[in-house]
Amino acid sequence: MENRWIVGLALALGLSMGAVPAAANDTVASMQAGGLRFEQTAGISMLSEDLYLSSGEVRVTYRFLNHTDEGISTLVAFPMPDVEPGWISDAGGDLAHPERMLPFLTWADGQPVYMEVEQRAVVGERDVSALLEAHGVPLNPYGEAAQLALEELSEAALAELEAAGAIDRGPNGDDWGWPRWTLKTTHYWTQYFPPGEEVEIRHIYVPAVGGTSTSLIGVDADWGEVTSEYRERHCVDDAFEQAARRGRERGLHYTETWLDYVLTTGANWAGPIREFRMVVDKGSENNLVSFCGTGVRRISPTQFEVRYENYTPDRDMNVLILNGFQMD
Repeated sequence: MENRWIVGLALALGLSMGAVPAAANDTVASMQAGGLRFEQTAGISMLSEDLYLSSGEVRVTYRFLNHTDEGISTLVAFPMPDVEPGWISDAGGDLAHPERMLPFLTWADGQPVYMEVEQRAVVGERDVSALLEAHGVPLNPYGEAAQLALEELSEAALAELEAAGAIDRGPNGDDWGWPRWTLKTTHYWTQYFPPGEEVEIRHIYVPAVGGTSTSLIGVDADWGEVTSEYRERHCVDDAFEQAARRGRERGLHYTETWLDYVLTTGANWAGPIREFRMVVDKGSENNLVSFCGTGVRRISPTQFEVRYENYTPDRDMNVLILNGFQMD
């Protein structure tokens, strides 16, 4: 199914979905030197995916079918969105330990699943995890722990990290260094798929979300113009801006919440997702939400739904929520 921008309808409804860390579709993986590698499988199909996205909770239920004559045991991986330095967060979890920023709960056919966690710190295509660990620097670039660790390093250690592109020491090189690496986190476990049978996998977790303390969308000024990034990433259009402007006229102040969900790994299973349903909840009737999709319909004062058949995701979901509240 072809994706296209959601424009006038989304905004007229007061809807707008955005982007920032939530999580991802399950995908088949293998453990190789250097960590998990995502792979495709011809033996297992995704019959359905039922996804609920909000800033406070993500719920997703999958139905898989092993259409071969033999049982298949394979690693199943759930990659989380990247954590980048300087990331602004409204997350309710502990960002000092992003692998535990959940609760992140999983069931397979109703039985609890224990998952392993892989984390890697990368700069571009380079893995700098071992280098950071050798110097006692936490892999999470966001938060106080990494900064405190960098402040304690020797000049030689800082120079080594700077040469690797892991830190930025400013124009004079006299800073202790600011993180410049990205943290990639993946949850994974071994799952058995019986021959010719369906398996249901369900996740519930608290997403890590980003955002800002104020938004310029809908502000009547040149510097309040919506950037091309918002239009491309969140499908923000003129109607959405007008909805934000009307809210401001009613005395609302807007902050931004960004919620990301990695959909493209859903293409790693055999064939398309036969039935895909997604509900996005903007949280409050004063909020606006914008995201990219087709056939969006409003199913409650705060919830919007899309349904696709034989869906092969070719882009990830980036949800923008403008949180509106009255200023004193």
